[in-house]
Amino acid sequence: MKPNLFCYLFALLLFTQVSFAQITVDDPEIKKMITEVKAESLENTVKKLVSFGTRHTLSDTKSKTRGIGAAQQWVKSEFDKYALESNGRLTSKIDYFTIKADGRRIAVDSQMGNVMATLKGTDSSDDRVLIISGHLDSRVTDVMDAKSDAPGANDDGSGVAAMMELAKVMSKRSFPYTILFVAVTGEEQGLYGARHLAELAKKENWNIVAMLNNDMVGNSLSSGTNLRDNTKVRVFSEATPYLETEDEAKMRKLTNRDNDSPSRLLARYIKTATDQYVAQLEVNLVYRNDRFLRGGDHTPFSQNGFTAVRFCEMNENFDHQHQDLRTENAIKYGDLPEFMDFEYLRKIAASNLATLANLAWAPKAPTNVGIEVKDLTNFSTLVWKAAETKKTYGYQVLIRETSSTNWEKMIFITDTKTTIPYSKDNFLFAVQAIDELGHASLPVFPIPIR
Repeated sequence: MKPNLFCYLFALLLFTQVSFAQITVDDPEIKKMITEVKAESLENTVKKLVSFGTRHTLSDTKSKTRGIGAAQQWVKSEFDKYALESNGRLTSKIDYFTIKADGRRIAVDSQMGNVMATLKGTDSSDDRVLIISGHLDSRVTDVMDAKSDAPGANDDGSGVAAMMELAKVMSKRSFPYTILFVAVTGEEQGLYGARHLAELAKKENWNIVAMLNNDMVGNSLSSGTNLRDNTKVRVFSEATPYLETEDEAKMRKLTNRDNDSPSRLLARYIKTATDQYVAQLEVNLVYRNDRFLRGGDHTPFSQNGFTAVRFCEMNENFDHQHQDLRTENAIKYGDLPEFMDFEYLRKIAASNLATLANLAWAPKAPTNVGIEVKDLTNFSTLVWKAAETKKTYGYQVLIRETSSTNWEKMIFITDTKTTIPYSKDNFLFAVQAIDELGHASLPVFPIPIR
């Protein structure tokens, strides 16, 4: 074989392989943002939150130094500092609302407030919204005890600190669509703050692409079993959407997409972004909405039809969760900063950042994604409609076996139709839009086209 012919054939083979390869590009700006997330800063934020004594939802709202009111004002003042470097794009407020006495955890009619910072998107034609939250309120053993010290360092000072750190870092950048950073209240009394926000979003028809709830993300040592692990984080996602219609249920059963709800597709997206950008942190996908028979602030969003997940530490420590401050049998109880792992919290905050930044810079997802089923074949043909956006560089077809937890293969396509040598009998697929820097939309699961 002549050398030039060999080179030609080698180049042709290489091109063929590349055209079916995964496009993985590390965005240097995302990598830079991650370096700006500091464990020391997170620790300082948690200690400041603890300094308010208690942040119980029904605690003092008038004091400037103690109680939920003082904590709310401080968080807002920090948001206002971040706004100074945002070129006017970051604004903050406390969204007050009243909850009626419920005979359970709300003894009397009470005013509550979510502290919110909005990073306005630069594209006025793009109405997409991302939300990241942690809950500001804390508690001790008695959920109605609004007087005793309730430090709430990890539950959920950790989630609030992570959210605030991302607000500080991301507000220095511009994103096409809007990001909402929220410290909700009323979580321990019944998810009231999150429910108020989710119902407001539904009423006003917000186009929420993803909601990330961070609740207890700063402890790496379990109680009882004494397992210590700061290299894994749990992400919880629902299987069947709360507001699934009858037609959607039929399609889910027909296509066997029981493990591919929108929230579950988001959870896998988080895992992919984390694997790419965050060292020494593995996302453990937990296939339930939350811990067994328990709930969190993402739940009201799921119940209102939005795509939402929860980040939570791998190993909970019940000696430091919902506990009065005390020492018994040489065991120190209470949710204090000394029991936290701030390097672990840094990595989880970075996971949130990698996810939000990728989504916030991503093109719009493809629409009308379908899979042709008119012929019996060992190939699969997928088609879709390009979203109305100029940023799309191409598309990735995601592939995995039906028994696999995660996507196993990604094929890059520049067209809006492709036939691939993977049988729809044996594999599951999804399609996402991607730009030149590798920012990808959330995947879209295909429906049959007859």
